[in-house]
Amino acid sequence: MLIDLHKATLLVIDVQDKLVPAMADPQGILARIRWLLQVATELGLPTVISEQYPKGLGATATALTDAAPQAIVVEKLQFSCVAAECLPESLLAHEQVVVCGMETHVCVLQTVLELLALGKEVFVVEDAVASRTPASREAGLRRMRDAGAQVVNREMVVFECLRGASHPRFRHISKTFLVGEQP
Repeated sequence: MLIDLHKATLLVIDVQDKLVPAMADPQGILARIRWLLQVATELGLPTVISEQYPKGLGATATALTDAAPQAIVVEKLQFSCVAAECLPESLLAHEQVVVCGMETHVCVLQTVLELLALGKEVFVVEDAVASRTPASREAGLRRMRDAGAQVVNREMVVFECLRGASHPRFRHISKTFLVGEQP
């Protein structure tokens, strides 16, 4: 199955001010998720950003909300966005959910497992998820893959949404985001 721009939503999980510094490669993960958000904005991919207990963990990193001003931001106390019942109907109406964020083995994992249980096609962006340790990240990715989630990278997301060079945004996106060094 391919990601279909007209059937998908991007879900960014808990990339918050007080949580980011605890991640392995904090600046790298911020840069990669920002890049993904910028491309999603260019493509018009609907985007939802979750925040786990923002009173304690702070708001979403400003670099991300600046990159996706159209995104819907939702708060939660449960680890899973599904269990928290914070996801807007507009996200749940889509067949496909592209997921990135942190922590891979906790909030991302629980959300992905519950989205799969709802019958969603779930794509976890491997180079845009993080945990405090590489071993926890890998364990989370392995479990999600074993449960039926598709593990992809950022370029897979972009090229599957574009489907071909005939897409009206292909030239701009390839020049702006795909040429040269990526984060």
